[in-house]
Amino acid sequence: MKKSTEILIIGGGATGCGVLFDLAQRGFKCILVERGALSMGTSGRFHGLLHSGGRYAVNDFDAAVECIEENNILRKVIPHCIEDTGGLFVSVPGDPLDFTDKFYFGCKQAGIPVEEIAIAEALRREPLLNPGITRAFTVPDGSVETWEACRTLTESAAEFGAETLVYHEIVDILKSQGKVTGAVAKNTVTGETVTIEADMVVSAAGAWGGQIAHMAGCEVTVYAGKGTMIAMNYRMVNTVVNRCIHPHDGDIIVPIGSVAVIGTTSVKVSDPDNYAIEDWEIKLMLDEGEKLIPTFKKFRALRAWAGVRPLYQDKSAGSDLRDVTRKYTLLDHNSRDGVDGFVTITGGKWTTYRLMAEHTADLVCKKLNVTRPGKTATTVLKNPHKDFAGQYFTLGQRLEKLEKGELSGQLICECEIVTRPQIEHHLAHNDWNIINDLRRDLRLGMGPCQGGFCTYRAAGIMHQHKQLSATQTNKALVDFLQALVDFLQERWKGMSTVLWGQHLRQMQLDEGIYVGLLGLDKLPTELSGTNQPRLGEIETEGYYEIGH
Repeated sequence: MKKSTEILIIGGGATGCGVLFDLAQRGFKCILVERGALSMGTSGRFHGLLHSGGRYAVNDFDAAVECIEENNILRKVIPHCIEDTGGLFVSVPGDPLDFTDKFYFGCKQAGIPVEEIAIAEALRREPLLNPGITRAFTVPDGSVETWEACRTLTESAAEFGAETLVYHEIVDILKSQGKVTGAVAKNTVTGETVTIEADMVVSAAGAWGGQIAHMAGCEVTVYAGKGTMIAMNYRMVNTVVNRCIHPHDGDIIVPIGSVAVIGTTSVKVSDPDNYAIEDWEIKLMLDEGEKLIPTFKKFRALRAWAGVRPLYQDKSAGSDLRDVTRKYTLLDHNSRDGVDGFVTITGGKWTTYRLMAEHTADLVCKKLNVTRPGKTATTVLKNPHKDFAGQYFTLGQRLEKLEKGELSGQLICECEIVTRPQIEHHLAHNDWNIINDLRRDLRLGMGPCQGGFCTYRAAGIMHQHKQLSATQTNKALVDFLQALVDFLQERWKGMSTVLWGQHLRQMQLDEGIYVGLLGLDKLPTELSGTNQPRLGEIETEGYYEIGH
């Protein structure tokens, strides 16, 4: 199959989706290609923080300024993807007191609204905080729903004629006479390939940007900085809580949906697709959590996961990637490498995706010798939740709709309040029968039971929704069961690093449902997967007794 377009964007994270929307709004014909689902890479594997810039006010001033400026813009253009939690920076016993004054004046200089509040007021707002905190400052941090944002951006771009191809992996970059002319993408579900001819190619592949550049004959070193996080089973804070120290492992707790996430480590890895969550990272996160909330370990760790930050700098980076700037970098490979028709946007933060996209689109216009100003800083994106249009997301929105009778039908996921009609609507508007897409789009299986009770229900609805003949059903059953196994393996993989105490009991219950009752461990090897542990064979020896 062949397609042609003006601009091909590689990478379906926040930056790539932002570039797609910006260019489409300027009138360009665009196609975005993503090898998995939208926001499946780094954008979907972070702690969900909307930065005020306070974290960088002392050590990375330019990044701090970018963050607060974009924080203000995003609150206006995608409020439905943002929870206005606010942020606290606090000093716990043992933290260097001289840093707090540097932090306060750094925020003031960067234009970040900052206010010191009394310790009693900080404890009133967050009663579980360490009562020994010595200073507390408020900043406009928030949390973001990345999948909702990326979906909103691509759907808005589609209204201008843009096309998005998910589950398509770039396998080759096309070149002619020193100019990139397009790419070849492989459908990772069907195996089919599509050749996409383009006037210009934009790589927004994040930590994978070096691999894409290499295909084009350019050498770009993007450091993959692994950050490990843990989701706890309880939303123990309603405010983003930061340690008021130099950026450090385990120094932030972010309320996301019905849980709280602590993060994060910073470890250089050689391959953004292959890295392990180490035992020491789990122990460190939990130990550091207790410094902010003394009862932290009494809560249940639901799962651990890691994402890779795309970090770029011209000089070689040392072992401590926290010294690498969080500013973004835009590379014109014609002036840099003598390869025309190709640019790379990398680095930066989720919070600055819109700015990164705008500057990338400006460069595309310059290279194509056209003048088309961007309007993303003032364009308010559509909110699919009409009753809450123009409002920030709040935790109680789904419950409010349920109580009003606006979410009808069977309740499939009790933890995250997902109903059967919502699942059926998703299936009717998506070509891919992948249960993980339901998780990303609807938060199915992301609550305290981690999919234990809703996954088999969703798989049954998915199977019934196809309305296939007996012959077709027999053939499709393999695909459905594989989707179910893949979903459970991903859920259980994240849980296997934090199995102890009550959570181990939860895992044993889930195992009893899917292995004891449904017999998923008895599936043929082509279903259970020969390259990963079979269900029910996850090792549980050697895990910490923390919280046991």
